[in-house]
Amino acid sequence: MFVTHLAAKNWRNFKAVEFELRERQFLVGPNAAGKSNLLDMLRFLRDIALREGGGLQKAIRQRGGVSKIRSLAARRDPEILIEIRLSETPDAPAKWRYELAFKQESRGRRQTLLTRENVWRDGRKLLTRPDPDDLKDPERLTQTHLEQIHVNVDFRPIAQFLESVTYLHLVPQLLRFADSIQGRILENDPFGQGFLERIAKAPENTRKARLRRIEDALKVAVPQLQKLAFLRDENTGQPHLQALYSHWRPNAGWQREDQFSDGTLRLLGLLWSLQENDSLLLLEEPELSLNAGIVAHLAPLIHRMQRVRSRQVLVSTHSEALLSDPGIDGREVLLLSPGAEGTEVAVSSDFAEVRALLEEGMTVGEVVLARTKPSNAHELGSVT
Repeated sequence: MFVTHLAAKNWRNFKAVEFELRERQFLVGPNAAGKSNLLDMLRFLRDIALREGGGLQKAIRQRGGVSKIRSLAARRDPEILIEIRLSETPDAPAKWRYELAFKQESRGRRQTLLTRENVWRDGRKLLTRPDPDDLKDPERLTQTHLEQIHVNVDFRPIAQFLESVTYLHLVPQLLRFADSIQGRILENDPFGQGFLERIAKAPENTRKARLRRIEDALKVAVPQLQKLAFLRDENTGQPHLQALYSHWRPNAGWQREDQFSDGTLRLLGLLWSLQENDSLLLLEEPELSLNAGIVAHLAPLIHRMQRVRSRQVLVSTHSEALLSDPGIDGREVLLLSPGAEGTEVAVSSDFAEVRALLEEGMTVGEVVLARTKPSNAHELGSVT
């Protein structure tokens, strides 16, 4: 399934936003505009839907509580709301619609309670909360039906879809020094500390096929790399990746992942994630640590792999190189614009001047990113 519509109220940077989503969607905007917070709306719903260790209260607690989630622009209305619509194909009418709203009690125990949880299928309403049982027992409003398998049977496809949402923002240092750090790995491992275990858990034939495709890509992107291999340490059983580089002595150029460059590790994570499953994939600034020549080919790469796996990919970026591909439609780029009353979100091609420049042959990177630069950025060089 695909998320074709997303709306939110009082969620962090966003006082009120509503927009459509494409199969491949790029999020652009200045620093602190809310690109990560927009992606986190979908991660939040995923964290609620998780069958093992999920739920509304935990998802809120992981984010520091309602006060950290609620927009600073929320004044008279403290309710936080997220709504999604899901379709079987990117251009089909909505099959499912899920709406969730909550707020914190203003006095007493200061619990976080549902104010709304509604579900529609093909336009027909299946769930309305609060219901009479909720009103008799307000403690029920501390949990969503989404997270409870004994009551979500009529709309379980929504829960299953959300539970499978994938997010990876691989931090090379966490992967490279995972054994030395031995710190707590966050649930779902968003920063790649346990990335090698994810590779190890894949069925052997699947793992080999994916790594073979990654090896082909790395041979193009990484100078002198000849071969990529998976292995387990004979003494500790820990999984590792190793690469063979051209060297004047045969077989002397093997390196393990702790010797890989940041760019190689991040590209590895991206290529593996694109092949992993058919779920919604959230990518945060995949251009980091990569040469601009490689970054320029990421958008068509994502597009080709989407054709194979039929999956939706949302990408936040600051990179003009990433958005330089002429195949990117203006509808695929969402422009985030911060203001005094929160960040606004607009489809870039909805702006007449953007549309005109794209029709003249300019790329979205050239046209749209220029609108995200601070007006006084030139003064930064004079700061002492």
